[in-house]
Order: sequence, then C-alpha cells, then structure tokens
Amino acid sequence: MTRSCPLIAVYPGTFDPMTLGHEDVVRRATQLFDRVIVAVAAGHHKNAMFTLAERIDMARQMAESYPQVEVESFSGLLRDFVVARGGKAMVRGLRAVTDFDYEFQLAGMNRCLMPEVETVFLTPSDKYQFISSTFVREAAMLGGEVDKFVSPEVQLRLSEKVKALCNP
Repeated sequence: MTRSCPLIAVYPGTFDPMTLGHEDVVRRATQLFDRVIVAVAAGHHKNAMFTLAERIDMARQMAESYPQVEVESFSGLLRDFVVARGGKAMVRGLRAVTDFDYEFQLAGMNRCLMPEVETVFLTPSDKYQFISSTFVREAAMLGGEVDKFVSPEVQLRLSEKVKALCNP
C-alpha cells in the first residue's frame, strides 16, 4: 500500500535543555515517519532555564543531522498545532515505569481531543533512559559534569547559563 501524503509525527516538549535522550527518540522516530516535527513548547506552565528562542536553537542544532526533521515552536493547545500540520502521530518518550502513568493519561486525553492522531511511545537507548532535562539542569547548577547527557553545544550553553545565573 502506498501513501499519497507523507506520514507526519509531532514530538512535543519543552526541551529545557535538549538531551541526548531526546535526540535518541528523534532518531528512532525518523525511522518510522516520513517527517518529524520537534514542537518546542513555549512552556508557559513551567519555569524554563532557557528562553524559547534558545531551546528552539538547540533543537535545530540537533536536527541538522536529520533532513526529515523540522523544529517549530508552539503555544496553546497542542491539538491545534498537530492538526494544523497534518500530524498523524504524536511521539512521546518513555524513560521508565514512572513516566508511564502520566503519559498514559495524557495519551487518553489526546485521543479524546484528536481521535485521528495516534500516540506512539518510544523508549530511548538504555544509556539514555535515566536522563531528564530536570536532572541535567540541577546537576549543571550544582557544578556537576553533564557531558554524558547532552551534546557539546548544549553543554556549552548550560555552562554559560549557569555562570550568568550565578553571577548576575
């Protein structure tokens, strides 16, 4: 069976910052979908370390290796963003069992809001399953080394951000 239009997936998140686990999920998604849109949330409900523009820039740097990946920002209802772009799937990363309950509830809500869009759960490689943006930010703020969890570009940005926040 051939499709006449590309199969589009949206991978939403705040990506504060973009980790190697996020990149691994993006890589896996590119093997399943014709186009993957990394949707960087404005994050109005979260206190982000990085500005929206910085998070978009980090995501775009990561996406340079993947020609079928686009990066866009969104605010408001994710449903509106996904539907407007013709998304047929929403990609969500699952690191551990603790993620599952929240993600399962979110998938159910999204199914009610967009019955024509499937939620696809992808797990990152074993070496990235414990990485979270929150842990990376906290480790960086406390002077910990985060080079195993983020790209060199993101590590540099984290270092600069920590210096700016600690020495205003």
